[in-house]
Amino acid sequence: MIKLKEINTASNYLSLLRLLLAIPFWIMLDDFPSNRYLLLSLTLFASLTDIMDGYLARKMDQITEFGKIIDPLADKICIGVIITKLFLINQLPAYYFFMIIGRDILIFLGGILLTKRLGKVLPSNMLGKITVLVIGIVIILIFLQVDRQSKYYISILGISLFLIIVSFAGYVIRAVEFLKVKTKLENNGSAEVASDKKDNINGHA
Repeated sequence: MIKLKEINTASNYLSLLRLLLAIPFWIMLDDFPSNRYLLLSLTLFASLTDIMDGYLARKMDQITEFGKIIDPLADKICIGVIITKLFLINQLPAYYFFMIIGRDILIFLGGILLTKRLGKVLPSNMLGKITVLVIGIVIILIFLQVDRQSKYYISILGISLFLIIVSFAGYVIRAVEFLKVKTKLENNGSAEVASDKKDNINGHA
């Protein structure tokens, strides 16, 4: 159960702000050519909030279960909105759109199941953050309208595709490891309870 005091932190407010930035992103992308520099500035600001919320959470000892949810959720919604709109205005290839959206949906659904099973949120890791960062670089390059056939753009796009696959695989591996530990602890606990009951029976015999 998330408590109100877990929400009321500077780091969580920054994450919530980043989530709300999805609205101006969606609106301004309607006129992409005219707003591209504003979009670039907004992207850099969103990236800054992403850096600062993690820093403040660690610095001020404000790491909470709510923060573990809202931080990656804000990333996914913000990136998802931008990627979706860029796809709809033909600024992004379909395969790239479906890979990102598909990965995020699977991680989101998996996260819900894991939270129910583990009783806590599986936090995002460095690989996930790096993936979001590189996807952000691809978005910035699109906003700057760089040549899509240039080796630089193709290389960054390729790296981001590789990271999308690897980060998803990493998430699955971490989830399996956490589930194994949870199952092992439950089995050990059951064995200890059974042993205690046996001892009690023998003691009364």
